[in-house]
Amino acid sequence: MFIEFYEYGIYGSFAPVIALVFFPQAQGFVGLLLTYGIFAVTFLFRPLGGIVLGVLGDRLGRRTALLLSLTIITVATTLIGLLPGYAWIGVAAPILLLLFRLAQGFSAGGEVSAAVTLVGEHAPAGKRAFYVSFVQASSFLALLIGTLLGLILTRSLSEADLQSWGWRIPFLMALPLGLAGLWIRRKVAEPPVFQHMREQDEIVTSPLKEAFRTRANRRRMLMAAALPLLNSVGYYVIFNYLPTYLTKQLKFSSGEGFAITSLGLVALIITIPFAARLADRYGRRPLLVGSGIAMAVLAFPAYLIMQQGFALAFLGIVILALIFAGHTGVIHTVLMELFPAAVRTTSYSIGYNIGLAIFGGGGPLIVTALIASTGNPGIPAYYVILAAVITVGCTVFLVETHEGRAAKTPTAGQDEIAIRTPTTTPSK
Repeated sequence: MFIEFYEYGIYGSFAPVIALVFFPQAQGFVGLLLTYGIFAVTFLFRPLGGIVLGVLGDRLGRRTALLLSLTIITVATTLIGLLPGYAWIGVAAPILLLLFRLAQGFSAGGEVSAAVTLVGEHAPAGKRAFYVSFVQASSFLALLIGTLLGLILTRSLSEADLQSWGWRIPFLMALPLGLAGLWIRRKVAEPPVFQHMREQDEIVTSPLKEAFRTRANRRRMLMAAALPLLNSVGYYVIFNYLPTYLTKQLKFSSGEGFAITSLGLVALIITIPFAARLADRYGRRPLLVGSGIAMAVLAFPAYLIMQQGFALAFLGIVILALIFAGHTGVIHTVLMELFPAAVRTTSYSIGYNIGLAIFGGGGPLIVTALIASTGNPGIPAYYVILAAVITVGCTVFLVETHEGRAAKTPTAGQDEIAIRTPTTTPSK
């Protein structure tokens, strides 16, 4: 997941520069809206990538899906770094940028579910959330590295150099990072549960058809689309959009914006594993409910104090990071535990990516447009609060997926615990 979120990080960090390179004729907010419009449209390809790569993960193996997704996103990100701007090839520049971003969206659609499933199925009993939390923490580490690159480049290069070639450096760095990732992934074995299914000839012939076969699994996919709404909005609105929000809306310098964002990411990365340990001990639902309620109550005050100056902006983002860790450190473990192993990556990918395409990827575009039309810098807080309320509402209907806690819940049957084998044998 590192390359995927690294790319999101550098795209978000350099969005104002990208707008000038690929949409130089657009005025003011228009160029930024077009840049975030491309960012949003690519999320429409994530469900398609989720289906294709999810099916590969359930048919050929989690590692196979990960190798293919990493190859696609590495090539696409590198090509963006080599892409001439509007001044060189005219309208072909933003068109090619969109095509490469669509390839990234396709790849990312299967990356998350395959990575989380691979780690979660390897994890020892009672420590699954803790192990999976490092997958999630690595995604924010990637965003942090992208943000720090933005800070270094904006501080060391002139505006002209940044627009002509400086913005390309982080995109080109995806090539060596991707090659290293491919080497590492080739060394990782398939998880025991998938090897067992392969040995017992329990691999389903059509994971996509099987995912929709039962009403129970269709309900789970709906839950996977709605439940992580706060996670999607938190990532793309709170953190990915933050450097742009701080510089364009609150008038901080680029260096100040990157510094504030970096501190928030550090606080989040440190806190995620601790939240996951609590989830392994007390269950998933308490963390999801608690973080959702806290975010709904404190998001507006946190954004309000961000508007009061540099020092208080640090405090505001740290508050949001600590609350958000309780959700993002747990949510992907819940999503993988929702589904039976035979159709796990397919079901997980479909549900998660549909919700992400609707609510997450379009977040920066929606927020930017609303601020432009209303002049209200508190718009991101309202968006985050809405996501938190919906997530808490969905959690009410969630059956506890943690096996130790779920065993004590009378309504949690064996088929509700995804890490176990379903009570019905999948059709082949």
